[in-house]
Amino acid sequence: MGVTDIPIRDDMIRLGQFLKLAGVIETGGEAKLRIADGDVTVNGEVELRRGRQLHRGDTVAIDTHRLRVA
Repeated sequence: MGVTDIPIRDDMIRLGQFLKLAGVIETGGEAKLRIADGDVTVNGEVELRRGRQLHRGDTVAIDTHRLRVA
């Protein structure tokens, strides 16, 4: 499965916001739970901070989705 590029407006975006923008989760509450459960990786490492700042080129994986900040 390939990586889907998700464009952002600013120089960075927080992980929870990025997951909502990409449409892979519905709410901030869902993002908080999925991240806290260790279901999300950033650049290949489990990320437990919803407020983690992402920059262009970072990759995020959740379930079967592989996303890149573009």
